[in-house]
Amino acid sequence: MGISERQQQIIDEFSAMSDWEDRYKRIIEYGRELAPMEAEFKTDKNKVKGCQSTVWLHAQLSDDAVQYQGDSDAMIVRGLIALLLKVYNGASPAEVVATPPDFVEATGLAGHLSQTRANGLAAMIKQIKMYAAVFQAMQGGK
Repeated sequence: MGISERQQQIIDEFSAMSDWEDRYKRIIEYGRELAPMEAEFKTDKNKVKGCQSTVWLHAQLSDDAVQYQGDSDAMIVRGLIALLLKVYNGASPAEVVATPPDFVEATGLAGHLSQTRANGLAAMIKQIKMYAAVFQAMQGGK
């Protein structure tokens, strides 16, 4: 399943919920379900700049697919990371670079986050895309 299909699943899931309290609860559930990040990757090098909460993102290339790990000390932010990883994890670097996170706008998430969380989400997306761009360059642009 590609990034677009995974985004559509999230859009469908959140569209089925009538109010934002339920959506926030689901985001927190995603955070609770997120696999723990290996302690060795919780370093300053992997901290996402621009987030009010502490956020770590690590990426590695495995079999031409980007494998991400992430974590945060804040539950909602951890849920946002989980959503981003659900969308982008396991995709090729080229697909990550080429595909914007349309689900953020389509679910209404962009308009329901505080300014600091919205800035943090943008920083996480930027970091995810930057890792992918580096991997794409290492692969010779494919």
